[in-house]
Amino acid sequence: MELEKRELSGREKDEASVKLLRKLREQLYSSDASNRRRAAYKLSWMQEDGLDILKTSLFGNCPVPTRNAAAYGLRKMRGRMKKMALEVLRQGLKHRDNDIRGICSNALQLLGQKVPKSSIHKKPPVSHLAIRELPSKNRPGRRVVTRRTRR
Repeated sequence: MELEKRELSGREKDEASVKLLRKLREQLYSSDASNRRRAAYKLSWMQEDGLDILKTSLFGNCPVPTRNAAAYGLRKMRGRMKKMALEVLRQGLKHRDNDIRGICSNALQLLGQKVPKSSIHKKPPVSHLAIRELPSKNRPGRRVVTRRTRR
């Protein structure tokens, strides 16, 4: 005899969704790259709850690979959450952390959005006071001696 599938009540649905969100959040912080990416993609389908988890992962105190996965999840948002995800990525351009600014500008460029030049992750300028070798004043410059061959 097989048991029939029964309808879940509102409370059971909430418990199941909380368990799923907790599991996906743990996978987002995983050390395996494919697990992180898969969890971010699944969170992108979770509407407000997924957006909230991805946003806290991007702006929170977490490693860069987790932030990259969160940006991936924000890029993959669909439907009515797409505009909100783009706004979160634009907020990241104004963040004080260079890593977050670089991740968000890269994500927006991948989406085909215009990114202001000032927010693009740049290398620091080369110092004008670079240390270099100076020739000695007492010692004459080296002469390069070449060997002459007889013909």
